Amino acid sequence: MAKLLVPLVVLGAAVSGPGVPASPRCPPRCLCPSAAPSPTLLCARTGLLAVPPSLDRGAVELRLADNFIGAVGRTDFANMSSLVHLTLSRNGLRRLAPGAFADLRALRALHLDGNRLPALSGPQLRGLASLRHLILANNQLAAIDAAAFAAFAATVEDLDLSHNNLPALPWDAVAAMGSLATLTLDHNLLERVPAGAVARLPRLARLDLTANRLRALPPVPGPPGPALAAGGNPLHCNCELLWLRRVSQPGRLETCATPAPLAGRLLGGIPEEELTCRAPSVTSAAADPPAVTEGQTLRLGCAAVGDPPPALHWLGPDGRLVQNGSRRSVGSDGSLELRVATLRDHGGFTCVAANAAGEAAARVDVVVLPLPVPRGRDAEDTEVTGPGPSDMAQAGGNDTWDRPRATVAAEVTGSSARIRWLPQRHLPGVRMVQIQYNSSADDALVYR
Repeated sequence: MAKLLVPLVVLGAAVSGPGVPASPRCPPRCLCPSAAPSPTLLCARTGLLAVPPSLDRGAVELRLADNFIGAVGRTDFANMSSLVHLTLSRNGLRRLAPGAFADLRALRALHLDGNRLPALSGPQLRGLASLRHLILANNQLAAIDAAAFAAFAATVEDLDLSHNNLPALPWDAVAAMGSLATLTLDHNLLERVPAGAVARLPRLARLDLTANRLRALPPVPGPPGPALAAGGNPLHCNCELLWLRRVSQPGRLETCATPAPLAGRLLGGIPEEELTCRAPSVTSAAADPPAVTEGQTLRLGCAAVGDPPPALHWLGPDGRLVQNGSRRSVGSDGSLELRVATLRDHGGFTCVAANAAGEAAARVDVVVLPLPVPRGRDAEDTEVTGPGPSDMAQAGGNDTWDRPRATVAAEVTGSSARIRWLPQRHLPGVRMVQIQYNSSADDALVYR
């Protein structure tokens, strides 16, 4: 028996000896066809519970579909810089570690469909600088971070997010995909597609929005424009959908949900004269309270009706558009809050309601009363030399205090005031005096 073993050992040494390359070890349960033109690992339907640790790090294609891999760790695909195609479909994946694909710089196709991923964050898809095809259909995605697509925004051509639970999409991130040709979003919970988002995709050839919750669709570029599928949405058919009615594509299935006279009818079969809009009308506009003293808060409300529902904005007394800032806040319901009213807010604010059929406006008068100028006990100290009124929020002491006063505001004008300290009187416990003021040129309160 010993004589038979010796030739076998020698033969083995001759096969793997110096000058003869050793074959990479194939992971258990996997197939590694030697006839393939490049290193390929076929590990589908093998009952794997995790990514095999003994992968050939020089592999070009790796198929791990139809297993039971619940998570992908940071080192599972480490150093696989030659990998071009990775399939992890139908594994029940719930977790992707941040940086799980960070070393896959050459990867062009990533299949993650048929899993249970709940969300995508920015670090999870980091490093995929060459990705062309990303398939995420049939997951449980309810949120996608705006940075999730940043690594491959310039290269991706096919993005499939169908059959998920997405109520919204990071449209600015999607619009940055200059090479995107196919965008598949059917069977989600999308309620809105921002105007201009699709127009920013110059190479888009196919857009699928079937079976979402869209009531309106912004125009897509054309002709010819991308092939569009939008059936199964509760569309509100009015003049804003005239563009879709005029798109001549066979087999269109867009159906109207509202208004009532058009409910259940195919959009393509409705005469254009029935797709109408109604100009807005302002139903209420008021200030609460109608008059305040400068420095106080007031709220302006506005409501309007129309078809489509009009967008609301405000013009200030100077005729300029009111925008959000530290002192003013415009609400999504069309309200306007003035957190700190100033004399420049005195006058008429205009609520403007606008939609595709026109505009309507309503004026709301706001009364801002100036603060009374504080007066001291000494006529010499309290003489007012300017015309006033002053927009000082506070100036020195207050005659209603029971304790002795530490300061006196003198020479108060519309743009200045002299603050005098009274050092000759000892005030027990006083270590500092704080003065708060603002000017008509700058609404920000200053403390000294």
